[in-house]
Amino acid sequence: MPATASDVCKILVAVFVPPLGVFLERGCNADFCINILLTILGYIPGIIHALYIILKY
Repeated sequence: MPATASDVCKILVAVFVPPLGVFLERGCNADFCINILLTILGYIPGIIHALYIILKY
């Protein structure tokens, strides 16, 4: 599936504020909560998880 312009915007947001990128893709669910925890524990794991969620869905 090709990346759309909104995916590119979500990826840019996910690099700077990972939970916001996940929220824009999936809404407020378990993925969002997991990403908040990962971002608190370490910024890089939060980014990786956010990119995974955005590129998967």
